[in-house]
Amino acid sequence: MNNYEHSVFLDVKKCIGCTTCLRHCPTQAIRIKDGHAVINEKRCIDCGECIKICPKKAKKPVCNKLKDLDSFKWKIALPAPTLYGQFENMDDVDYILNGLLKIGFDDVFEVSTAAELASAYTRQYLKRPDVVKPVISSACPVVLRLICLRYPSLKDNIIPMLPPMEIAAMMARERAKKNHPELTDSDIGVCFISPCPAKASYVKNGFGSYKSQVDVVIPISDIYFQLINAMEHSDDIETLSKSGMIGIGWASSGGEATALFNDAYLAADGIENVNRVLDQIENDNIPPLEYIELNACTGGCVGGVLTMQNPFIAKAKLQTLRRYLPVSQNFVKNDEIIPEKYFFEEIPTYYPISRLSESMSESMRMMAEIQKLRDKLPGIDCGACGAPTCRAFAEDVVKGTAKLSDCTINYRSELLEYLKTKDEDCDSN
Repeated sequence: MNNYEHSVFLDVKKCIGCTTCLRHCPTQAIRIKDGHAVINEKRCIDCGECIKICPKKAKKPVCNKLKDLDSFKWKIALPAPTLYGQFENMDDVDYILNGLLKIGFDDVFEVSTAAELASAYTRQYLKRPDVVKPVISSACPVVLRLICLRYPSLKDNIIPMLPPMEIAAMMARERAKKNHPELTDSDIGVCFISPCPAKASYVKNGFGSYKSQVDVVIPISDIYFQLINAMEHSDDIETLSKSGMIGIGWASSGGEATALFNDAYLAADGIENVNRVLDQIENDNIPPLEYIELNACTGGCVGGVLTMQNPFIAKAKLQTLRRYLPVSQNFVKNDEIIPEKYFFEEIPTYYPISRLSESMSESMRMMAEIQKLRDKLPGIDCGACGAPTCRAFAEDVVKGTAKLSDCTINYRSELLEYLKTKDEDCDSN
């Protein structure tokens, strides 16, 4: 976990230290030091909130480029269902899939196809008597990392099933080798067209001992205009889509949960709401539920920072598109065993970001000191000190990464008190 490779980059030259990102980071991973933001990599969950709200565009996603596929003989595109909601007047997914072939891919495999299989297998998984409920979806990599960092007690609630992106990558590779026996694993390049940087982090780092089957992650925003140009010159459209309402529904919040045909579910989107729900689950302060779908981005994956379209407009476009589709084009039998290869074996090692010290007694001493200092601070969470809250600033001071004089309001009060005392001394003399 300490060697986690991130997909959010800070351009220090563009950062002006305005504290906007400081106030929006859900894990308090950002501080302002020497006039610019500093990201604590151990706390960062690659949610992309700082990218969305930075007024100077100083935060950037770190993903691949299309040219990174040049070394592969057979290039496979894995379009996220979010991609389908990015275009105007789109009434047929096949225009997009054919467009991907025209811009250089040799094959296309829809992630929404794998999503329909994941929904079917999840319905079976929920019937198991040994399942810890409520079951938490494993589809959003931001939520998975958040649980690993802040809610380790909930790790057994996570469904140990690989996300649709990984299932699609496996199936695409299998199809390529079946249709082209001359291809080796190293010849095949699998490219996920992503709505968020967290997917790139997932591919770089894997999950626990699992290594991703995806080779390259390209932002939707990078491929968008090439696709528009390719689709404008589309005449003969080949029928390629093999997914229905359920698979495409995964792009929006609630789409995954409603596909379970079970009313005992909760779907929450937006990182603040996700934190609130996880707090309630951890405190056992939530109604009896079977399944919890959590999406870090507002609206679901359609709200990802690497998309082009307003998430609410994209969601509306997807609803229109789904209207003409079958419920699903991918089914499994009720008694069909879930393939073992679709499960991951372990959760990544928990790194306790809130732990103050390796020693319990030292942690308790520091906690008391933090609370004592916190009571002396203004409590207005202005961010002028470079920390997001007075509580976070007190912790930084106790840890030795900040000085008490960094609190400008306290320093100003002390200075005024000192000047007042000096004036009184002068008057008395």
